[in-house]
Amino acid sequence: MAIWKNDEELFSMAKKELFVALVGDVLDKAGFRHQFLPPSIKPLNTGFVVIGRAMPVLEADVFEEVADSNNPLMKKPFGIMFEALDSLKENEVYICSGASPNYALWGGLMSTRAQKLKAAGAVVNGYSRDTNEILNMNFPVFSMGSYAQDQGPRGKVIDYGSSIEFGGIRVHPGDIVYGDRDGVVIVPQQATEEVFARAIEKARGEKLVKKALENGMSTVEAFEKFGIM
Repeated sequence: MAIWKNDEELFSMAKKELFVALVGDVLDKAGFRHQFLPPSIKPLNTGFVVIGRAMPVLEADVFEEVADSNNPLMKKPFGIMFEALDSLKENEVYICSGASPNYALWGGLMSTRAQKLKAAGAVVNGYSRDTNEILNMNFPVFSMGSYAQDQGPRGKVIDYGSSIEFGGIRVHPGDIVYGDRDGVVIVPQQATEEVFARAIEKARGEKLVKKALENGMSTVEAFEKFGIM
């Protein structure tokens, strides 16, 4: 049985007691061995931590603004990005993939709206921009880095709230997105309770190991005694 009552309690415990590498180790032990997003995805500020439920967004490249397209979505600036952004709920993460890395998928005004909606952060498979604005807001954004070229005439959101693929990793609505300076991991929704319960137990055990090592215990002895390293 979980030692937290709701997502808010879980996310608070994770921020206080856990880190991404540890949760990744637990996922490996549980048989989920391909859950990390590409290592190119980094926080704009190394102190940023993001944890929340995935709200996946699918982006597609376009090559000009088209007035006479057969697809009505092509006539909408940014596609349905505004609708996707406005759909964010408290503790959700805007996680976007599908585009080529030729333009920014996230920016300052998007951060302003997301923060107002109490979203947990944004993770995009590409670049972000308006970096100074985002840093001043202290809104957790993870991307390939900063690049100012706008998505306006280059990309459109074509779907949201449905599963996406991000660097070969499937991301479903409601999965947990957890990121810090060492990477971003996706915890499948069905494994949330098992993985985080084990992670909290492991984190508390690691404190005992650290203390033992500080007191002079060898790594061999520590692993034999605690089973953690």
